[in-house]
Amino acid sequence: MNKYIAFLAVISILACSKTKEIPVKPTMQEQIKYPKTKVVPVKTDYFGTTVVDAYRWLEDDLSAETAQWVDAQNAVTFTMLDKIPFRDAFKNRLEQLWNYERFSAPFKEGEYTYFFKNDGLQNQSVLYREKPGMAPSVFLDPNKFSKDGTTSLSGIEFSEDGSKVAYQISEGGSDWRKVILMDAISKKIMEDTLVDVKFSGLSWKGNDGFYYSSYEKPQGSELSAKTDQHKLYYHQLGTKQKDDKIVFGGDIKRRYVGGSVTDDNRYLFITAANATSGNELYMQDLHSGKSGLVPIMDNMASNSYVLDNQGTKLFILTNYKAPNQRLVTVDASDPRPEKWVDFIPETTEVLSVVTGGGYIFAHYMKDALSVVKQYDYNGKMIREVQLPGLGTVSMGGGKKSDKTLYFSFTNYTTPASIFKFDPATGVSSIYVKPNVDFNSDMYESKQVFYTSKDGTKVPMMITYKKGIKLDGTNPTILYGYGGFNISLTPSFSVTNAVWLELGGIYAVPNLRGGGEYGKKWHDAGTQMKKQNVFDDFIAAAEYLIKNKYTSSANLAISGGSNGGLLVGACMTQRPELFRVALPAVGVLDMLRYHTFTAGAGWAYDYGTADQSKEMFSYLKGYSPVHNVRQGVSYPATLVTTGDHDDRVVPAHSYKFIAELQKHQSGTNPVLIRIDKSAGHGAGKPTSKVIEEATDRYCFALYHMGKTYINPTKK
Repeated sequence: MNKYIAFLAVISILACSKTKEIPVKPTMQEQIKYPKTKVVPVKTDYFGTTVVDAYRWLEDDLSAETAQWVDAQNAVTFTMLDKIPFRDAFKNRLEQLWNYERFSAPFKEGEYTYFFKNDGLQNQSVLYREKPGMAPSVFLDPNKFSKDGTTSLSGIEFSEDGSKVAYQISEGGSDWRKVILMDAISKKIMEDTLVDVKFSGLSWKGNDGFYYSSYEKPQGSELSAKTDQHKLYYHQLGTKQKDDKIVFGGDIKRRYVGGSVTDDNRYLFITAANATSGNELYMQDLHSGKSGLVPIMDNMASNSYVLDNQGTKLFILTNYKAPNQRLVTVDASDPRPEKWVDFIPETTEVLSVVTGGGYIFAHYMKDALSVVKQYDYNGKMIREVQLPGLGTVSMGGGKKSDKTLYFSFTNYTTPASIFKFDPATGVSSIYVKPNVDFNSDMYESKQVFYTSKDGTKVPMMITYKKGIKLDGTNPTILYGYGGFNISLTPSFSVTNAVWLELGGIYAVPNLRGGGEYGKKWHDAGTQMKKQNVFDDFIAAAEYLIKNKYTSSANLAISGGSNGGLLVGACMTQRPELFRVALPAVGVLDMLRYHTFTAGAGWAYDYGTADQSKEMFSYLKGYSPVHNVRQGVSYPATLVTTGDHDDRVVPAHSYKFIAELQKHQSGTNPVLIRIDKSAGHGAGKPTSKVIEEATDRYCFALYHMGKTYINPTKK
């Protein structure tokens, strides 16, 4: 189990200010002179249809010309952002509320107990350790990895007895990692750093070595070149990386391969996939002396993962013949699906599972809210765990020998607190409660169900200050994702709390394509059903407007990655419905997304333009880059991306803004903010997070015709 606990700060604030109406200058658009983006047409034939790509040259991230274009765009964008009169005040308030101590749950490795801590505005959280009779001391300080805080700790794993540790670092937000090996007792570096590791966990085999995954080194740009042959390697301590053995993946191309060793070091389990949904599953008995792999699931039609073992008894979490997932058991001597026996059967709610303290914890989502049940290893339900309220629980799990476990609880109005849990008695108590000057009692979240275009009922959480007037004037952010089986559950955010304190509304619908209601809900928003996702989001906006939470003049839509696609598609389909659009690191060129990095692995959700004539036509019909039209007034738009994003390459955002700047009609500005030395988002330093959040929210407020009154000033 990876011990790196991503507990980054999402905390918050006192609600005591308001927004104030200001006029929007009608000549705003005319005052902007956008950088000239040259047109170099590239023609591609798709099943007899010619598509002209005017800005393909922007895909070359190594080009000096692209770099000059980036600088020119940023110069225009930051000139405009600098003109927002309340930008500094908003940033100061955000920094003030962000500046509080944050801790992770502790975890034990060997004789030490480890925990992460952030003093408040530190760019990266620091890993501490302690043991009886010894005060806490710094074990790893990622803030010292680089001067600007852009190198982050992205994973850490200790050996069996805790005496050795391997940790991953990411530079500039890249998905490519380096792995550093250290003696955990003396903190001395043990050997050469492993390089060119990507999309990898680390799993130790005792204290002798560990398994990791990576791709063959791509030709051309490491940031954008296609990576499609993932392999599992074993690194024996004391040897060179070039001598690491390929354990799996050298014969047939697979895009995602991972390996994990059971806590008793008995078995190695390997997952292999070509898409973000569906995987093969293999096992190897490390005690038998035989090197052969035994297939458990030899196709990619479902998802199956080994949770744990008890001797030769395997516990497998699967959606095979169970769209909402079930936990099954099988003996390792014959682990075929035909031999599986239900341990926790499928229910109407989506199941996920962790283990710890000698128990199994079943986490269910009921309309995107957490329910947790505790089982023993004989299948007996011990209890339903009593939770602090309605919201999201994250059970961290732990070792079988742990006598105390920890879980976090949060929702849209409650900062994340860590609870100490006794699995023997079921009693929980506060372990760490953040000291945040925020009165949750002043806010409320309401869950509503609205009707989408085709009659489907969709849930949405709407959060706001109590007593707010539903008169259509409230500044509102509608945030969505809708893809890849990812569920949006309630969680607290400092930046959203600032929005709430000024009288804003924050709304999050659980769109199809997500995982809130299992595989059927996910599949209902994929490939040639992707329009369902956009329809769900548009219907959410219409619900908010109809019920006077807000109006089109006061509505901003926001989303990142697949959510950036959501924003791009909806703003091009219904530009009149929204005042502001905030697409972040978005997948925006649907005809070429699969030609970059590991993008082809997203085909389960999207399909590809070369898949069939029908799929090509469908993708082209909603691809944001290909649906910007001349003479249309699009919402005030601030596209955000990072120049080191090697997951959703920044060319998506570059092309989209070039099309918008060429075709935009009316007075709404269309700008792009390109973060230097930043990637898709993970590991981004606090300073950059605050700066980007300030710019996005201030841009939205300003173009709704509102200002921000700092509640700390009389």
